[in-house]
Amino acid sequence: MVKIVSPVTQRQVDAEQIDFEAKAEPWTTHELADGTILRVRVILTGVMRIEGEYDQSGNPIYVVSSQTVIQANSPKKLRGTPTVGAMPPTRPSGSGPEIR
Repeated sequence: MVKIVSPVTQRQVDAEQIDFEAKAEPWTTHELADGTILRVRVILTGVMRIEGEYDQSGNPIYVVSSQTVIQANSPKKLRGTPTVGAMPPTRPSGSGPEIR
């Protein structure tokens, strides 16, 4: 058990860390009005179940940690010189992080 602040009651409560297995982490694709294609993926990094708190259907309340990965592919007319300190280009991963 760990102590967290409940997003519902704003009180400090007990929460249990729950193990999980990712069954799928699909990319969603969005076309912007300027012609840019955004690919977005949400990766779950942690799950905790709040003890003794339930939603309107009686289900336990879960608090999740996640990471959002965004890949942009803009038309050439919108591209410019990379900004100093900009992150390197990303490439989609088919199976998760590369471990060395």
